[in-house]
Amino acid sequence: MKTLLRPLPQFLSSSTKVSICKRCLSSTPRILSTPPPTPKLNSRWLSTTKSRLGKCILWGLSRPQAARASEVSKILGEEWRVLVAGSEGFLSGEGRAGLLRQKVVWGEMDSMGHVNNVTYIRYAESARVQWAHNFARVHDRAHKREWEDCVTSRGMGMILKSIRTDYKFPMTWPDHITVLHKLASLPKPGDHSFQLDVLVLSELYQRASARCFEDIVTYDYKKGRKTAVPDWMLKAFERTWNEQIREKERAGERLREVDRLMTALEKDTWDGEGAVEDMGVAT
Repeated sequence: MKTLLRPLPQFLSSSTKVSICKRCLSSTPRILSTPPPTPKLNSRWLSTTKSRLGKCILWGLSRPQAARASEVSKILGEEWRVLVAGSEGFLSGEGRAGLLRQKVVWGEMDSMGHVNNVTYIRYAESARVQWAHNFARVHDRAHKREWEDCVTSRGMGMILKSIRTDYKFPMTWPDHITVLHKLASLPKPGDHSFQLDVLVLSELYQRASARCFEDIVTYDYKKGRKTAVPDWMLKAFERTWNEQIREKERAGERLREVDRLMTALEKDTWDGEGAVEDMGVAT
């Protein structure tokens, strides 16, 4: 589609013409290099959706409705990590999780009866080391040695500069955790650090028990000083960043699909016009 621009009247002064042009340019919509951000998923989305499903089941379902309810239940049971974590861009597929369904042991609790706050930092540290090993093992085998050296003092290493932890609820034993890392932003050539978001998921409650933010410095142990993020790492991070964007889009579409299925099921059961609850048959 072509846009026709009329010339400005000749009687206008040069300064007025410049002012008008600036206003026109400032109103031109910007082209985004990435899709607009998806609204953050409510932390209780999964439990709320389960409650919605339970209400439909208790109302009474026909055979076709029961099949649709079973489909939603299967999605929530098998894909909950993808839905909860993927909606934020965290990758939880093959070779991505730093820690996957690791046991929470009794000794990790403190005198207050919940997992000690310091333990979450250890979870994040262990998951970060495995996150780097996943690149060596699966995602960037061409630089296997370099990735393995990242967690040693042999060459270029990754040093934790700072970590911030937000605790979401007091997790207790027994439970299992899954810990995921993602790039908070894409580092540029010449940067000496990069940042990671961390998600600690309780498998029992199927939601975040803690979130961390890590600032990582790339350090040359041979020269004894910080160094720029190497090109091979930047390329691997770029691929990972693009995969995070795609994962967020996939999870967002799957969430919308689940919501459509649930809304349709509700309309066909308790929320439909003239709906009558199935009270069963008296004997």
